[in-house]
Amino acid sequence: MIRLSLCWLAILSATTLNVRAQENTQPAAEDKRILWIFTNHKTTDDSEKLSKLTPKGKFAIAWADATDRAIFTQTAFLSGIGQASNSNPSFGQGMEGYAKRFGTTYADFAIENMLTEGVFPTLLHQDPRYFRRGEGTTRSRVAYAMSRLFTTRGDSGSNQFNYSEILGAATSVAISNAYYPDGRTAGKNIGKYTEQLGFDAASNVLKEFWPDLKRKLARRHHAGADSSPAVR
Repeated sequence: MIRLSLCWLAILSATTLNVRAQENTQPAAEDKRILWIFTNHKTTDDSEKLSKLTPKGKFAIAWADATDRAIFTQTAFLSGIGQASNSNPSFGQGMEGYAKRFGTTYADFAIENMLTEGVFPTLLHQDPRYFRRGEGTTRSRVAYAMSRLFTTRGDSGSNQFNYSEILGAATSVAISNAYYPDGRTAGKNIGKYTEQLGFDAASNVLKEFWPDLKRKLARRHHAGADSSPAVR
């Protein structure tokens, strides 16, 4: 729940600025990180000109998301919170307990990324990329971003049910039972699955608004610099 809360807090900061893509004239190059801490290797603004991803291309995206240094920063932070709250008490405390929490948290990220962005998209011929809408009201763009949890683009270019996301996330939760001895009940698995889908939906919203928010912050920075008194 902690990582989901952090993601939605970041979304709130973006949407409250009421950013709009219409302010942009040319699509910016893809930024590999959102708010400098969330990985973003699969977002594109230029969907019409993109060719079909090969299996190699899909696994390249999955691998980039799973090994980006930002993932390790998130993992270290979340593991520290887990240590403080004594989540999964069978891991214990001290350096050994922290190492176990770090390893399992990273495994959650890496396995889910590889399954939802590499394995299932290849098997089911679906495109793991997020295609930004980039226009419309804030509310409509939030709705679009969240709907991409259940709708994706197939290799044929048509919209399809996002089996890669739904099945991939479920499979990653099932695999996690192998290394979470305290979380193997049906209730805890459902909770982890719901949290994972919520986190992925929130990530889509961040992907949709991050370029606009980044431009807004840049303009405020430049405006502040221009209004500063000259140094004599």
